[in-house]
Amino acid sequence: MLTPEKPLSTTDQVQNLILDSADFEDFLNELARFSAHQMAGDGEDALCGITLLRDRKAATIGWSSDSAREVDEIQYSLSQGPCLTAAKEEREVHVPDLFEENRWGPDYANAVASHGLRSVLSLPFNLQGDAKAALNLYSDVPRKFDERATARARGYTREISQALRLAVRFSLHTDSAANLRATLESRTIIDIAVGIVMAQNRCSQESAVNILTEASSNSNTKLRDIAKSLVDSVGGTGTRTHYQEPGQRQSDQTA
Repeated sequence: MLTPEKPLSTTDQVQNLILDSADFEDFLNELARFSAHQMAGDGEDALCGITLLRDRKAATIGWSSDSAREVDEIQYSLSQGPCLTAAKEEREVHVPDLFEENRWGPDYANAVASHGLRSVLSLPFNLQGDAKAALNLYSDVPRKFDERATARARGYTREISQALRLAVRFSLHTDSAANLRATLESRTIIDIAVGIVMAQNRCSQESAVNILTEASSNSNTKLRDIAKSLVDSVGGTGTRTHYQEPGQRQSDQTA
């Protein structure tokens, strides 16, 4: 006799989302849709957005639908609202009925209500780092998120915080690696250009750097672009650019 399979826990289901997702963005959108379904209870799914605060900037990094993203972004344009409060202050924020809400002024409540929504619940994630995040739930039913629904959402948010924390840290690591790679590439180009100028002008490294910096300033061009142009011209078969000491005439010589 076959033993019925034990239903997957929320944590297991979220881990499966991570494994099945093509990338970080895909995972977050799937997580938002999963969260909306889990929190809706009876009736239609709630709308869900996931807000991330990083480097003093807020963004919806996962959404169950375009409407969820749009109502999240209303708060960013006004720089206030329940999801921003929940993320920044790391506390739950409940809006039983937008028609009776005035904590963030009439602009916020009216704008969100114009999407046909009536109630909001925002809960913070525990990311344990510089980044902060919140789960934002919206419903077209007033007082949708009663004590029972809020308790369920609180437990759910706690359960998936670790998965989101790992996903965000991975994303931050990927971003940092990309930025570092770009910086190193830029640094290499500049170092090569400095060496070229030193050889062309038989000058010191400091003088070569000054020559490139002045060329960048005079032409209103980024130093990296000046350096790349010089390196490309020396390595190519066309016109060779020659940056000279300040006060001397800069010329183009045919390679």
